[in-house]
Amino acid sequence: MSGTSDIPAVHLDGIDKSFDSVVALDDLSIKVARGRLFVVFGPSSVGKTTLLRTIAGLAEPDRGRVVLNGRDVTGEPIRGRNVSMVFQSFALYPHLTVRQNFAYPLKEAGDSAAEIRRRTDEIAEMLSLEHRLENKPATLSGGEQQRVALGRSLIRRPDILLLDEPLTNLDAKLRDDMRTEIKRLHRQFGITIVYATPDELEALSMGEEIAVMQDGAVVQTGSPDDVYLSPDNIYVAQKIGSPTMNIIDATLNSSGGGAVASFGKVLLPKLKSASGITDFKIGIRPSDISIAKTPGKGVAARVRHLEPLGDLTVVEVDAAAERVKIVVDEVDALNLEPGTELGFEFDPSNLHVFDAKSGRHLL
Repeated sequence: MSGTSDIPAVHLDGIDKSFDSVVALDDLSIKVARGRLFVVFGPSSVGKTTLLRTIAGLAEPDRGRVVLNGRDVTGEPIRGRNVSMVFQSFALYPHLTVRQNFAYPLKEAGDSAAEIRRRTDEIAEMLSLEHRLENKPATLSGGEQQRVALGRSLIRRPDILLLDEPLTNLDAKLRDDMRTEIKRLHRQFGITIVYATPDELEALSMGEEIAVMQDGAVVQTGSPDDVYLSPDNIYVAQKIGSPTMNIIDATLNSSGGGAVASFGKVLLPKLKSASGITDFKIGIRPSDISIAKTPGKGVAARVRHLEPLGDLTVVEVDAAAERVKIVVDEVDALNLEPGTELGFEFDPSNLHVFDAKSGRHLL
């Protein structure tokens, strides 16, 4: 028998939202399970912030329903949703100390002075900010300010925490640290988190489930492995994974036995739904390509550019009319330079095949 644990923490059902002539959300539907760290991923201007603001009650949908923990709150005000949101800008009160920033939402809720002090001390200890309680935000580092913003939201003990690109303004080292901190807090509190980001590394490393957005709609939802290994379309394939997937034009080989790409014949995996389709896009992850060990083997190519990344190197090559990226171990790139001729190989079972017209995955 299903219980309340089966009820999603967040259910957006057929949401439309426009600002004048700009469509921000287009028939958007998602479900977020309770206690999940759910990532909303996509580039700027796809509707991520509007999605979060709709959950919070800061934006009212033109159509559709907002259901939180089984309760339809579509027309209800912000207060009473028990949702907290952390913005990209942190939005701390500059004239208040860290302690006062933490205490503000509890004072607004009418909690006693003793309870406010207890919970303020508790959240400061969790976030390693005990030594900063009497400081004002301007004297804190970017990472400390972000922790204060998180603490001020968590101290209210919300059912749902919304994070809108919270690490964008931090440097690379602080972003790494804060990703770890947010995941630790998620485990500790067991809270439902909806986290919006344009950064695919954040999406893949943090999300238990990822919703990929395009033009105000969710085009695929799944685990990090799902969206990386089995993208539903070319858009998702090229947004998830770094370097991005190589996408190559190909047509059905009239004599059978696969497809013809600009650099030669390619054996295709068995396709489930390719009836009547003759023009394809073939996708190959750079990490699924290797440089041929034997001269004259594989697809003939010429090195165009090398991008060393520590123990790995991205090798960009020209193969006939196609430009292809290959990821190799650093040692395998030592003898390569622009102009070097080589051959590259790949296992056909690692290919992704898309309909060139619709972009949908055919496997």
